[in-house]
Amino acid sequence: MSSGTPEIATFAEGCFWGVEHIFLKYYPPSENKGILKTSVGYTGGKEDAKDPDYRTVCTGSTDHAEAVRIEFDPSVVKYDELVEFFYRTHDPTTKNRQGKDAGTQYRSAIFYHTPEQLEIAKRVTEEVQKKHFDPIGKTISTEIVAAGEWWDAEDYHQKYLFKNPDGYQCPNHRLHW
Repeated sequence: MSSGTPEIATFAEGCFWGVEHIFLKYYPPSENKGILKTSVGYTGGKEDAKDPDYRTVCTGSTDHAEAVRIEFDPSVVKYDELVEFFYRTHDPTTKNRQGKDAGTQYRSAIFYHTPEQLEIAKRVTEEVQKKHFDPIGKTISTEIVAAGEWWDAEDYHQKYLFKNPDGYQCPNHRLHW
């Protein structure tokens, strides 16, 4: 077991079911690959939209993103690796959309928790842009914003695709390179 102090990473890249599923598929906590635990929920919304629920978020009226909150051990997996994996597992060039899922709740966003995370997110974004998107003439539209208040989604959303293996998964949530 590692001795690192856990840190938090928060990412939005479309429907949170698939985001949580792909992170846990490649970084299963049982295999000590760095992710300790995850939760799906809502963040990045209007300040007066407190304690949102799924139905309200889906209306677009709260401006919250569906997101995954990852507790990780930085002595096992570095934040820059998680940011790069985030970019590998969705299309960050589409604004407020992943596949057929459209709306502000499906936006691509990195919610940083420290100044160091901000700098890493910017650096990795530039690297990914140059390596993977400049050659095909596309531009990353991912928001990089300070993490705000977090609300866990309802229990039935947590680890949804592990409990419902035939449940809906956005086809964009796969390894793109």
